[in-house]
Amino acid sequence: MSSDTTSSELAKENWAAERLRAPWRGFRLSLLAFPAIALATLLITSYSLVTSVVGILMVPPVVMLARSLMNVYRDLIGKWTGVQIERPYLPEPPEEEDPGFVGQWNRFVRLSSDPATWRDMAWLVADPIVVFFTAALPFYLVAYGLWGLILAGGMGDVIANAGGQEWYGFIPIQQGYGNDGAKVTATVLLGTVFMVAGFLSGPRLLKVYGRWGQSLLGPTEKSKLALRVQHLTETRSEAVDASAAELRRIERDLHDGAQARLVAMGMTLGAIEHLLDKDPAKARLLLAETRQSSAKALHELRDLVRGIHPPVLADRGIGDAVKALALDHPLQVEVESTLPGRPQPPVESAAYFAVSEILTNAAKHSGASRVWIDLRYESGFMRITVTDDGHGGATLEGGTGLRGIERRIGTFDGVLALNSPVGGPTIVTLELPCELSSPKTLPS
Repeated sequence: MSSDTTSSELAKENWAAERLRAPWRGFRLSLLAFPAIALATLLITSYSLVTSVVGILMVPPVVMLARSLMNVYRDLIGKWTGVQIERPYLPEPPEEEDPGFVGQWNRFVRLSSDPATWRDMAWLVADPIVVFFTAALPFYLVAYGLWGLILAGGMGDVIANAGGQEWYGFIPIQQGYGNDGAKVTATVLLGTVFMVAGFLSGPRLLKVYGRWGQSLLGPTEKSKLALRVQHLTETRSEAVDASAAELRRIERDLHDGAQARLVAMGMTLGAIEHLLDKDPAKARLLLAETRQSSAKALHELRDLVRGIHPPVLADRGIGDAVKALALDHPLQVEVESTLPGRPQPPVESAAYFAVSEILTNAAKHSGASRVWIDLRYESGFMRITVTDDGHGGATLEGGTGLRGIERRIGTFDGVLALNSPVGGPTIVTLELPCELSSPKTLPS
C-alpha cells in the first residue's frame, strides 16, 4: 500500500470521526448552560443588592466563580473547535489588599471596572440561547432523526394505539400509521435527512460557536494592553535581576580568581627583589612559579570574558558559537544549523547562554551519552531544539535551571517547551521572535 493511499484513508477516517464527535461535543457544551443560568441569576442578584453592604461582599466571589466557568468554556472551545481564546482579565494588583471593608470595596470596584466582567455577564445571559442554535443544534438534529426511526420502527403505532397523536415534521402519527407504508417510508427518509444534516453540520457549527466565544470571551484592546504592560514589567524586572546576578558573578570570579592571583604575583615579585642578590636560585624558582600563576590568571580572565560574551559568538554568530560549545562538551554533541542570517546581538546572546545551560544540565543530570541540537528560522522565530538520549524526567517545577532559562528568553518574548517523559528522551525547544540580518562576512 502506497503512502498516498494510507494518507487518503487516514484523512477519510479523520473526516468521519470529526463529524461523529461534533454533535456530542456540542451537546456537552450546551450542558454548561445550566450553571451559566444559575451564575447569571446570582450575579444579577448580587449587583441588585449593591446599594447595601451585602451586594459589595457578594459580587467579588460570584465574579471569580463566573471566571472559573468562563475558563472552562475557553478550554473546551480551544480543544474542540480549534479557536484559542486568551484570558482577558486585567492583572491583579501585586500588593495584598486590606482584609477589611476598604479592601473589599477596592476589590469590588476593580472587578466591576474590568470590561471582561461585563462581557462574562453578557455571555452568561446570551449563551444558553446561542449554543442551542450553533454547537448543540447538530445533536438535537441527530436525536430528532433517531426519534423518527424509532417511530417508524413501531413506536408510532404504540403512541397511536394509546390514543396519542403527534406530528413528525409534516407527517401525522395517528391510527393506522403502521399500515401506511408511504408514511412510514417518509418518516424513515425524513429521520435520515435530519441525522445526516446533524452529522454534516456539526464541525461547521462548532467553528461558528468558537468564533462567538472568541468575540465575547477574548481580551479587549484595553486588557491586551494591560496584560502586555504587565508582561513587560515582569520581564524587565527579571532582566534587571539577571543583570545584577551576572555582575555579582563577574565580581566574585574576579575577586576569587584572577585578582587573587595578581595580588599573589605582586607579593612574590616583591620577595624576588629581595632574593636576587642573596639567593638567585630561589629567586629563579619563584619566577617560574610567578610565570605559572600569570598563565593561570590569563586563562581565568579568558574564561571570564568567554562567559560574558564569547568572541566566537561576536565574530561568527550563534551557529558557530554553539558548534564551539559542542567541541568542548564532555558528551557527544551534534549541531545542525540552517540559520540564513544572524539575529540581533541581545537575542543571539540570550539564545547562546540558554543552549549552554541546557548542555550543562544534560551533562550533570540527564545520564545521556549523545545530544542533538537543531537551529533554524521559521515564520519570524528562531527555533532551537536540544534533544538528549538520557533517562528523562526533567521538569520546570521547583525552581530548576530550566525555569531560569525560561525567564532569560522571556525577556525577549521567547518561550520554552519541555518534553521529557520518564525513560527519555528529553526535548527542549526554544522559540524567540526576531529578525535576521545577513551573516557577517569574515575577512580571509
